[in-house]
Amino acid sequence: MNYQTILSERRGPVALITLNRPERLNAISQRMIDELNHALDSAEKDEGARAVVLTGAGRAFSAGFDLKDGAAAERKGVADWRPLLERDCDIILRFWYSRLPTIAAARGYCMGGGCELALACDITIAAEGTFFGEPELRFGSGIVTMIMPWLTGPKQAKELLLLAQDRLSAERALAIGLVNRVVPLGHELDTALALARDLAVMDRDAVSLTKQAINRTLDIMGMREALRAALDLDVEIESLETPERRTFKEITQRDGLKAALAWRDARFGQGGAKSPPES
Repeated sequence: MNYQTILSERRGPVALITLNRPERLNAISQRMIDELNHALDSAEKDEGARAVVLTGAGRAFSAGFDLKDGAAAERKGVADWRPLLERDCDIILRFWYSRLPTIAAARGYCMGGGCELALACDITIAAEGTFFGEPELRFGSGIVTMIMPWLTGPKQAKELLLLAQDRLSAERALAIGLVNRVVPLGHELDTALALARDLAVMDRDAVSLTKQAINRTLDIMGMREALRAALDLDVEIESLETPERRTFKEITQRDGLKAALAWRDARFGQGGAKSPPES
């Protein structure tokens, strides 16, 4: 496959996938989802691949799902939201349920769907200065893959998601269980690759089945069912025509996405955290 939005390579026993839209802070487009699915299919079929490392090109891991895709779906009508959101959710969960161990190497901005993607990996390495967050509620959208409560517990997740916080530091993310390690900037990929090489020494089937056992424990507790129920509610949220969503859409159509994002952030005053720039 001729990839346009990602890079995929083998480094010994490690399949390295790089989100490669640095000019858009690696926003996750529908084409990127197709390419990520293809790259994961290839890695899982490759008997020489023992682990997957996911990182982002440029100064961000990912700013989240591409808002232009969502805007296009809204113009087509409410009925198109479900398949779009299901595709978004499914690509996140592919990293969670992949039979290969997955490791994220994050730096810079790790927002929205990009945050969910990093959290869905089995191990998450964050560079110092990385910011995590899900700002969706700031403009009337919902959370596509409600994985955060399963990692932090409900109290922390409610604070972060209901307040749409998007300046969660790597250090706090470590303290509340969202990431595994915080390393100096520039060392995140090397650390992830080193861990992946350690995993590669293990018996591939034993690692895969142990990961499956851990995931199965959470599924017995209701995780898979809860994620699908949360997706149903997200479809409902995206289908609502609230004043905030209407204004955001009008500004986007009239003045562009950057102006709409500036309006969104300005509503929270000088004390509100600003989201990463998007083009």
